[in-house]
Amino acid sequence: MNNKPSISAVAFDMDGLIFNTEDLYDQVGEILLSRRGLNFTRELKMEMMGLPAPTAYEIMRERCAITDSVLQLQTETDEIFDDLLPKQLRTMPGLETLLEKLESKRIPKIVATSSHRKFADRNLAQFELTHRFEFILTAEDVTQGKPHPEIYLTASEKLEVAPLNLLVLEDSKTGSTAAAASGAFTIAVPTDHSIGLDFSHVNHVASRLDDDFILSLFD
Repeated sequence: MNNKPSISAVAFDMDGLIFNTEDLYDQVGEILLSRRGLNFTRELKMEMMGLPAPTAYEIMRERCAITDSVLQLQTETDEIFDDLLPKQLRTMPGLETLLEKLESKRIPKIVATSSHRKFADRNLAQFELTHRFEFILTAEDVTQGKPHPEIYLTASEKLEVAPLNLLVLEDSKTGSTAAAASGAFTIAVPTDHSIGLDFSHVNHVASRLDDDFILSLFD
């Protein structure tokens, strides 16, 4: 499905799309579970990827028979991230090229993430990216997280752009499912963590954010 649409705005997922946080989530998951004598398997990672934190940690609790509460797991995760982020957070390949392209064409762009606001604000500020987006939508801004389309329907409404004129960039199946369900033009940019998953519901699968097809949408 590669017909060229008319794009009026762009919505970026954050984890694994703007930043290498999926790599860091692996480390966090391994640390979190190793403290409990458990392993963070790829199967568990795939189940949790792209979901809001409460949902993801509930899955971890159930699959691993953990007695800690979701809040305890989230608090411990935040503490581990406090150590990792300043040293290991990186932007994903092609991000700057795409941002510059959109800015040259005056295309509005936003962030729509399942992460909580404090985490999103911190990461974007670390690379001085906050001001380059019109606004940021997080888990606190919706009642139903991805794969429900609410976050992208909210983005379309706030941008005053019809969903079919909104380009959504996602790295996960959960996120891209939410985008496609909203009616947005959806492009998956899978990483090593999500490559090989079924992305048949999207309009295009790219290898990087500066993929020729993505950039061509704004020529």
